[in-house]
Amino acid sequence: MKLNLKAFALTTGILWGAAMLLTGLANLIWTGYGVAFLQLMASLYPGYHADGTIVDLVMGVLYALVDGAIAGLVFGWLYNVLVGKRSSA
Repeated sequence: MKLNLKAFALTTGILWGAAMLLTGLANLIWTGYGVAFLQLMASLYPGYHADGTIVDLVMGVLYALVDGAIAGLVFGWLYNVLVGKRSSA
């Protein structure tokens, strides 16, 4: 069974964006929550600084949506390639 690449990419993008959003919101409410995670993401996403501001949070969520969708697309494509080789053997 092959994966629908568009649906899988959207799903992973939304999940990764939601994880970033929830962690960022929790950090705004409880200072210090998820700081290590947010700083790790700041080291990967240019322009995102994990300062604990709303603008920063929106930028991080947008990066996460795109990053998650690309990762899901690549994962789904690789999965489909490997499933296709298996079924034809």
